[in-house]
Formats: sequence, C-alpha cells, structure tokens
Amino acid sequence: MKLTTDFIVNLKTKEVVDKVKKATNKSLLNTVAAIANDAIKLSPHVTGNNRRSIKYEVGPGGEVAKKETEGAVYSTSGYGGFLETGTRKMGARPYFKPALDKNIKKLPEGIKAELK
Repeated sequence: MKLTTDFIVNLKTKEVVDKVKKATNKSLLNTVAAIANDAIKLSPHVTGNNRRSIKYEVGPGGEVAKKETEGAVYSTSGYGGFLETGTRKMGARPYFKPALDKNIKKLPEGIKAELK
C-alpha cells in the first residue's frame, strides 16, 4: 500500500514551502508508522511470518516509497496480498485496509498540528 501526499501553497516563499513540506513529511511518517503497527497487530497469524515481514518507509529513496512525499506499508512474506484479498480457495482476511481506515485521518490532522 502506497500513500502519496501533495500540497499546494498559495504563498510561494521558500520559508512557507519548506515549513509545509516539513510538516507533511513528519505527519506522513507518523501516519505510515501507525498504519504499519496496526497492520502488524491485525495480520492473521499461525507462524507469525507475515507479521514479521510487514515493513514501512517514507521517501525519498526507499525501495517502494521513492518520492519525497510518499510513504509505503508492505509485506515481504510473498503471500501478504493473498491474505488481504483472498483467493478462490481462501477467504479474504484483511489487515492492511482496516489499519489504513483507522489511521488515514491522522495525516491531515498531523499536518495541521505541525503548522500551528
């Protein structure tokens, strides 16, 4: 799951743009970390392999989150997507989507809080 933020600043001064960018990046990191923590808690587990494989990153320069205002939460287990969406032989056991739904509102709230 990849999150990308974008912002438009009416005042184009460097100071304002830098402050908004810093607030966005900090809130993105906090939100992505919260989503990852909840995905770990909600991940179905027998062996715990999928739980241990859940990673997160905030760009730039990551494996998944390459741009500055991107964040990603992902599983490296090889079957995390099948758990999330199911297969024709196995029902879906979502854990990423509920974690996203619970935490996504924290992103704009965090940006606002950082700008105060």
